[in-house]
Amino acid sequence: MFISWLSSLPGAMSLGMIWGIMAIGVYITYKILDIADLTVDGSICTGASVFAMLLIAGVPLPLCLLAAFVAGALAGFITGILCTFMGIPAILSGILTQLMLWSVNLKIMGKANVAIPGRKFAVWVSSLFDSSKNLIILGIIVAVTIGILYWFFGTEFGTTLRSTGNNPKMSRAQGINTDVAKVFGLVLSNGMVALAGALLAQYQGFSDVKMGQGAIVIGLAAIIIGDAVASRISKNFAVRLLGVVVGGIIYYFVYQTVIFLGLDADLLKMLSAIVVAIFLAVPYWKKRYFSKKKKPAVKASGKEESSNAGA
Repeated sequence: MFISWLSSLPGAMSLGMIWGIMAIGVYITYKILDIADLTVDGSICTGASVFAMLLIAGVPLPLCLLAAFVAGALAGFITGILCTFMGIPAILSGILTQLMLWSVNLKIMGKANVAIPGRKFAVWVSSLFDSSKNLIILGIIVAVTIGILYWFFGTEFGTTLRSTGNNPKMSRAQGINTDVAKVFGLVLSNGMVALAGALLAQYQGFSDVKMGQGAIVIGLAAIIIGDAVASRISKNFAVRLLGVVVGGIIYYFVYQTVIFLGLDADLLKMLSAIVVAIFLAVPYWKKRYFSKKKKPAVKASGKEESSNAGA
């Protein structure tokens, strides 16, 4: 049993890296823009659907990945327009876009799921012997992604996105169009999520309309675990992004271990939701129940004040 568990770890690491890329997209909205975006449950499937159909049609792989990114970006743009131009709350905007994408994804694939015949990208293999190729390719994709995002958020426009999430009122006072920043952040976030969906479809060998269910929970779990790891190392932005990917890997290591220990697989999503809820509640608990309350300064008595004045 131990050997079987050990042989499953490379596959768990590959899945963790793919979902880590998706979690980076969630990180952009949740941590940087301070927006709870639920579009990701739909946009990850949109990326997978577009990728699968184009790959089946014979389109070169790089163009398929680019098209998946663009499709996810368009989904994020719709959420951004609903949120800013139409004044709908961000969380409800994401839900509305997610519902739209359910129909869009069905229309793209023509049915509920589509298999990628022959697993056309030969690098994606499931055997333990060749899994190193898989990890190398994914490692390169992760490194390039983090490098581009680290550069972008260091630019003037990238800084405006971070400023918008940190203090929108002050950003507007400085002349920043916060609505444009929010829309672009949602576009970039969902583009990343859709790219992860394309990689996931290639890895699994199929695209399914239900593959995005619970994606936001996995993304939040990866972010929370990654923050716990990265905060102990450095506050550097690139390290935090890498920590999110590491969080995805740790999540799938635990996921795989729990399966081998015999836990009912039907309970895994509930377990993930409970873990995320607890970790999200920890800062509130620390502030409410464990922080030391400062004692108010004791004012000097009238007699002491008069004596000091006389002196």
